[in-house]
Amino acid sequence: MSVTSSEVLLPWQGESWRQLQQLRERLPHALLFYGAAGTGKTQFVEAFAKSLLCESPTPEAHACGVCASCTWFSQSNHPDYRRVRPEVLDDETAEDEAGEEKKTAKASKAPSKDIKIDQIRALADFMNVSTHRSGLRVVMLYPAEALNTAAANALLKTLEEPPPGTMFLLLSNRLDRLLPTILSRCRKFALTAPGHDEALAWLKQQGVKDADAWLAEQGGAPLAALEAAQGEGREALDELLRHLAQPGVDGALRAADKLQKTPAADLVGWVQRWLYDLLSLKSAGVVRYYPRYGKELGRLAERVDVLAVSKALRGMGDRRAIADHPLSAKLFIEEMLIDYARLFD
Repeated sequence: MSVTSSEVLLPWQGESWRQLQQLRERLPHALLFYGAAGTGKTQFVEAFAKSLLCESPTPEAHACGVCASCTWFSQSNHPDYRRVRPEVLDDETAEDEAGEEKKTAKASKAPSKDIKIDQIRALADFMNVSTHRSGLRVVMLYPAEALNTAAANALLKTLEEPPPGTMFLLLSNRLDRLLPTILSRCRKFALTAPGHDEALAWLKQQGVKDADAWLAEQGGAPLAALEAAQGEGREALDELLRHLAQPGVDGALRAADKLQKTPAADLVGWVQRWLYDLLSLKSAGVVRYYPRYGKELGRLAERVDVLAVSKALRGMGDRRAIADHPLSAKLFIEEMLIDYARLFD
């Protein structure tokens, strides 16, 4: 039974797949796929990795899905394939597969959000062993911006002297966070986000209610919107938005108390989008992320200066840098929300 493109790609990825196949005859040793988070890059690149290892690819260069290689790949035990990613992503996958018991067992140790040097060094043995059927050896690494400094330098050495028969597939949501030397040693391939109508139609097919609002809140990223709609963060987001719509110091303290168990990085991202909407409304009359709060944003926009909002947005970038490891989550949130409230004094 052959595999069709609709079974492995998202609806908006067909043209990107056709463009990618033009590189097949002269593949570089490293491809860097980049684009907005939450648009399906991982699924796309995994499909490409599987097709590179497939023994009988289809006329459209998709994996056949039935050969021995495809079977190994689907069972996550292909001998010529390695996936390198932060521990936190492996931990989330394990929880999905093993359930709440697994989650509880790992709760005592927070998994790393970085790709560490040991993970890069571990590739040495993999790359020095002959491939299983004299084919390619494929390494998929994502997100590339999660590489810590030592790991990035170790990877750079490998990219400078790539072992024969090895293909590196890197994914990135933020090219500006990668070392220029790594960028220079990879062939870059852009993966574009879907149009609004296409993304909205796909979300509705997944049974998402209020799909338009979810899509807007996630900046037009349909997979991020689907994850948010199915997740447990809705209550926290609504609590934050209610406070942002009615800013005040007392409210900031109450909101921080309620939100202190919500990941600080999520809260920073939500506030950044709110500030962006304020700035966009002031300068262009457009609300991008939170159209449900258009009236509230409109009233606030009349009370605030454009330069003040711009400065607050820049400050949120500094907060994001420490959001993963705040000394005190409650104090971090209090300070962020009080600073926001002062915009309207």
